[in-house]
Amino acid sequence: MEKDNDIVIEVKDVKKKFKIYYDKGNMLKERILFRSRNRYEEKNVINGISFTVRKGETVGLIGHNGCGKSTTLKLLTQIMYPDSGKVNIYGRVSSLLELGAGFHPDMSGRENIYTNASIFGLSKKEIDKRLDSIIEFSELEPFIDNPVRTYSSGMYMRLAFSVAINVDADILLIDEILAVGDVNFQAKCMNKLMEIRRKGTTIVIVSHSMAQIEQLCDRSIWLHEGLIVKDGPAHEVDNMYLDYMDQELKKARTKALEEELAKKLEQEAAIMQESAPDKIEEVAEQEVTEPETVEEVKEAVEEKQEETDLETAMRNRRGTGEVRITSIIPKDENGNPSVLFNCGDTIEFQINFKVYEPIEGAGFGFSVSRIDGQNCFATNSKVDEVEGFPIDKNGSISIKVKNVLLPGRYYVDSSIMSATEPVVDFASFMCEFDVCGGIPGETGIVHLDREWFVQ
Repeated sequence: MEKDNDIVIEVKDVKKKFKIYYDKGNMLKERILFRSRNRYEEKNVINGISFTVRKGETVGLIGHNGCGKSTTLKLLTQIMYPDSGKVNIYGRVSSLLELGAGFHPDMSGRENIYTNASIFGLSKKEIDKRLDSIIEFSELEPFIDNPVRTYSSGMYMRLAFSVAINVDADILLIDEILAVGDVNFQAKCMNKLMEIRRKGTTIVIVSHSMAQIEQLCDRSIWLHEGLIVKDGPAHEVDNMYLDYMDQELKKARTKALEEELAKKLEQEAAIMQESAPDKIEEVAEQEVTEPETVEEVKEAVEEKQEETDLETAMRNRRGTGEVRITSIIPKDENGNPSVLFNCGDTIEFQINFKVYEPIEGAGFGFSVSRIDGQNCFATNSKVDEVEGFPIDKNGSISIKVKNVLLPGRYYVDSSIMSATEPVVDFASFMCEFDVCGGIPGETGIVHLDREWFVQ
């Protein structure tokens, strides 16, 4: 059977396992003296997966930690080989798997560009043509002739990314590389990837950010315990995966609350035993009362979390401080906390605050910005003609918005004002949320409803 000329990646019934040593000796002496330490178990990481990727497709590999995403990517780069099955790659491959992989610490950034690009298959003449573009994109002109051991991790990432995207490869493989670096460079990398995608380069990306997957990918492959659970359009598969993870999170929270309750009851019993052993029989004869409920324990845990949130929130703040914003919780239309929304959803932002001194004529400010710092929307209660009110105890205020933001990651700032003070508290970066969905091909910041009229 002839190969489909549009297929550039073929994975056929691939399996891969690793030996996990309990306590393996690293030196010959240790291995001889402590032979019993060389015990191991075999872990099946990839359990027989098959898929193809066509020319020009952008595919996201998603799944929880340890499900086999990065191993799959390494098999595609042929850094490692499968125990069984086949991986066929047709075309020049450029990969970003580990930060600065292949860089020599004592060589300069310029020398490492030549070394790294040659590994990707470029000749010296080809590298010469691309050198200025690589250095310009990395924004490392002042440091390009310094040894890379003097670079920060962010500088490593800039250089590695700049080389990989200037190779003009047929296939680009990326493993979580966009999670590193400042927000401006992340946005720059994302824009460059969108440009590469439009040129027809095949991209396979591993990411835990559903917003990135939604923004970049035509298709998602959901891996779970080394198997493919679902392979299909990015929006459909991502939503299935997020629903599954939401259920797992709820189970974990329930378990944590039950453990917290059991621990608290055990501590109370120990205190009673230690402080009043003579009253145990008396207590036992009294009417039995119900122990604390999970809901009551949950309230105590949340109160403790609020104190921690407040400590975090107090950093990098400004204002007179009579009232402080402790947290902002994004909620879906059913009132459930969430950090992922579709374009078109109604989002409720619950702004929680703690009172140190009462204030009169309180008002609240609210703004949403994209992760690269681009402000998308800002308002306050006075602009919206909400009358100022007194605050004398801890509480919360909510604002509901119709989400028109395009897919991406966003953060929220908020502020409190009073009748006498323009800034009682200003809290930046209080929460993050992701937007997915939208209409493929739309670009910009917001989705605008529209109609076309041909005249």
